[in-house]
Amino acid sequence: MKTPHLPARRRLISATLAAAVAMAALAGMPLAHGAPAAGQDWVATWGTAPADAPPKTPQAFADQTVRMIVRTSIGGSQVRVRLSNELGAAPLRIGAAHVALRAQDADIAAASNRALTFGGRPSVVIPPGAPVLSDPVDLAVPAQADLAVSLYLPGQAQATTVHGNAFQTSYVSGPGNFAGAAAFPTRGTITSWPFLTAVDVTAAGAGTIVALGDSITDGSNTTADSNRRWPDVLARRLLAERPDVRFGIVNRGIGGNRLLRDPGEWPPFGRAVLARFDRDVLATAGVRHVVLLVGINDIGHPGTGGMPASDGPTADDLIAGYRQVIARARAHGIAVHGATLTPFEGTTFAGYYTAQKDAVRQAVNRWIRESGEFDSVIDFDRALRDPAQPSRLLAKYDSGDHLHPNDAGMAAMAAAVPLELFSGAAAAPR
Repeated sequence: MKTPHLPARRRLISATLAAAVAMAALAGMPLAHGAPAAGQDWVATWGTAPADAPPKTPQAFADQTVRMIVRTSIGGSQVRVRLSNELGAAPLRIGAAHVALRAQDADIAAASNRALTFGGRPSVVIPPGAPVLSDPVDLAVPAQADLAVSLYLPGQAQATTVHGNAFQTSYVSGPGNFAGAAAFPTRGTITSWPFLTAVDVTAAGAGTIVALGDSITDGSNTTADSNRRWPDVLARRLLAERPDVRFGIVNRGIGGNRLLRDPGEWPPFGRAVLARFDRDVLATAGVRHVVLLVGINDIGHPGTGGMPASDGPTADDLIAGYRQVIARARAHGIAVHGATLTPFEGTTFAGYYTAQKDAVRQAVNRWIRESGEFDSVIDFDRALRDPAQPSRLLAKYDSGDHLHPNDAGMAAMAAAVPLELFSGAAAAPR
């Protein structure tokens, strides 16, 4: 069949699409949900790693609003959030969501308040096992600023997907939708981040560094509401010493986490790094680098509580796991920086330390330092150990349990990271 008018039809369709694009731009609508502005790139300015809720005492919300506080690492001109029901078994309904700059405590700067949409809609139902990205909104987000992300949860909602140890105070209202309220009617507080796993911004020529690990990365025993985790300190150091190197830093540490095996005896410890790598690294906007500090719980947990000592890995087992992380990261052009495991002799956790376990740690650290298989080595062990007793933390860096560094120890860890890893030719993986 002849179609003599097809070119004219094509011209008509093209003209119609151009007009629609122009109208959308004039109306302030996104041309494509999640697309950055021209010349900009999406990078993560904040993130956390979700884990399963405690099996007997999950947080529950009933027709309430949760206002969560997070600290940005890099600034940008647009913002979006990632919400997660990836560990939930039932649909999660978000009735409304807002993002704003925090003014003080639970209150926000009213002029910065932005309502979030999802595919153009003000609410969303997230299926079990799934995440969702909000549509981008224009908002000048400064580096090192506190953002408030507010979620209205109509009906009943259990925080089955949650980062349990935030070391940051967030706020919960009484009944009602207060997601857009400048003055938040606080009924209670929480120190967790339910459902929220990332905040992304647009920034030209920027990238993201993912800190992947366990409680030492998560910030256990650091001062609450002060952002003293080593990735936080590293973000401030980058901004102060190398403002030309533009990287957001995302903390994907989970207390109790392991490299090789899900700690099923305590679900809040999170899925093993090998199981959560795609979700917590590859799905991170703009990821270019991973700092990998994990393995001490693989070594220490077996033989404690109800965990059989026979679960303890050899150094070769851990090395095989590290090689998997390296291979999977490099397949996506991501550099992996191997961090040595820190000292833990004398820890107050019964059964966690033995001389045999420390021998495994030492063997792993030798391989990290000497194998040449990582893109670089960050020697946290050397930064924190007592020179007179190298299997122990230096007293001034010890939080008191002889395993987790205190605020000063976290600062020493951040200072041990060579900033040149993230600039120039060294920024590309081998």
